[in-house]
Amino acid sequence: MRSSLFTLLCCLALGREVAAAQRTDHFVESRPGIRIYIRKVVDRDNRRGLPVLLVHGGGPPGEVVFDLGVPGYSLAEDLARAGHLVYMVDVRGWGRSTWPAVMDSTNPHAPQAVTSSEALEDIGAAVNWIQADSRQKAVALLGHATGGHWAGMYTAGHNGNVIRLIMLNSMYGVSAPWALSSGFQNPQDATEFDPSAGAYRLADGNSLVAGWNRAIPTDDKTTWRDPRVVEAYVRDGLASDPTSLSRTPPAMRIPGAFRREHFEMARGKKFWDAHDIRVPTLYVRGTRDHWSRPEDLEALKHDLTNAKAAFQSIPDGTHFLFLDRPERGRSAFLQLILDFLK
Repeated sequence: MRSSLFTLLCCLALGREVAAAQRTDHFVESRPGIRIYIRKVVDRDNRRGLPVLLVHGGGPPGEVVFDLGVPGYSLAEDLARAGHLVYMVDVRGWGRSTWPAVMDSTNPHAPQAVTSSEALEDIGAAVNWIQADSRQKAVALLGHATGGHWAGMYTAGHNGNVIRLIMLNSMYGVSAPWALSSGFQNPQDATEFDPSAGAYRLADGNSLVAGWNRAIPTDDKTTWRDPRVVEAYVRDGLASDPTSLSRTPPAMRIPGAFRREHFEMARGKKFWDAHDIRVPTLYVRGTRDHWSRPEDLEALKHDLTNAKAAFQSIPDGTHFLFLDRPERGRSAFLQLILDFLK
């Protein structure tokens, strides 16, 4: 009898824990004809923290990256349990947001879809909606990779709307070697972006995790990450594009303008100036990240002169360190951002 009662109490406790994180989905107009998707995650009993907007990068959309359905691997849920009001936005061309018409083009010379200026429109619309929803004057931004670039660019022009800025594994406009440049350049002119790249790139399951796999310095990747995480990341990423199953192997479309812009950033072009940021900023980089470079961290250190700024390198952290095992960088990153958001 005691065993049955103990089991029942455990199940009730587990159910209460799961129920504490509540999710609601919303749609907001960014501009006429453009609807963006926002997911909100809050703890039912603890909402004393800041509103925090999570901004995805150039992979799968926000809920796949930040709210993965594997216990212990939802960054959104972790932040909500700490009391923060957590929101995720899908920039147009990703997930449930409006897909620009050019995303249906197979013309290799079509313009790359979704520029930083368009992404900023969507982030701005999300911030405005969150300000009203949370009844808070300013929002904390946390951007991953390209999302960090967008978040920094938005903050530089809208300091009054941002209370904290967190950038993870993000690039900044500084001329320095970038291992990915060779894959993006014009075959006839290495100084130019490939003019036949098309509006989007196709990413199948293998390419979604290729850089992540290369960054893990062991053949047995399970020592670094839970295999359930990779399975869910690939499955949900592919499912975020309704056309993915029409291809063999299944492959999702990812807007391509961010690759051109990062190719240009690696050659020194600044899309925004960190001198213009005046809110507390945390820049975090995993030392095994395949996207950002040590020079990005150093350049931001030099330029973030008008903000209270902190810089952290996480030893052996990968591009997706928040999806790696706790001891492989996830716990360290989570503690950093929780402390910073206090």
